[in-house]
Formats: sequence, structure tokens, C-alpha cells
Amino acid sequence: MTDARTPPTESLDETFGELVEDFDLLGDWEQRIEYVIELGKGLAPLADADRIEANKVPGCAAQVWLATDAGEGRLWFAADSDSALSKGNIALLLKLYSGRTPAEILAFDAKAALERLGLPSALTRQRANGLNSMVGRIREAAQAANVAAR
Repeated sequence: MTDARTPPTESLDETFGELVEDFDLLGDWEQRIEYVIELGKGLAPLADADRIEANKVPGCAAQVWLATDAGEGRLWFAADSDSALSKGNIALLLKLYSGRTPAEILAFDAKAALERLGLPSALTRQRANGLNSMVGRIREAAQAANVAAR
């Protein structure tokens, strides 16, 4: 993960607000799940070097890889999955979190945000647990970056 990156211009809350608007426009859950899958199709390919056991997110129904890179006080994430829905879920999280500071990530209530989008209730229990594991891995990276910065 060594590409040129531009930090988000919107706050995390503003980015989340746009997702809420998108989800609210989509009516039923089939359309919302299709939207999540479409987000996954937009993910940049994950480098083979990042498809390692250490980057696998445990607790997911499918294989999910999440690579983290820190730079200029921000965390950058790249991810992939062998499942379209899991890939969409991680893409949604990257839309929220990639390029943010560890403090921004830790201050954001991901559980409440995902509940507001209604994602956990639209997923099977195993997929909802996987989504929570993805959030947990992102938060762990933010906590580790906070400790390293001290």
C-alpha cells in the first residue's frame, strides 16, 4: 500500500450522512444489499502481498483481508473478500474510515452507525458478526496507532 493518497475532505459524520441519504433513498432491503455489493465492485484490487494470514479478519463468513498503512497521522486501509457481500461491507467501512486519523476512527460510534443503516438486521447472524469483526479490526489499528504515536 504505497500509492498517493488524499485525505477525505469531509468529516466522518458528513460521509456517514451521505451514506444514510443513499440508504434512505433505496427503499427495500434487496436494493440496499445490492447497493452494498456495488460498493464492493468499486474497491481497488488488493495487492497479492497483502493477502496474508495476518491480514485476514477472523469471524467472517467469507475470507476477508484488511491491510492497514499509517502515514502523516492517518490510517489507510485496503481490503478484499472472496464474497461479493463481504466485499461490499468492507468497502462501506473503507468509505467511512480510510484516510482518517486514529482519533476520528475511535470517536465514531460504528455500532450505532451500522444500526442506523440497518445493516446488522439485514444480514445473517454470521455476516453481521463478520461486519462487527471488520469494524473491530479497524478500531484495533486505530488504537495501535494511538499507542505508537505517544
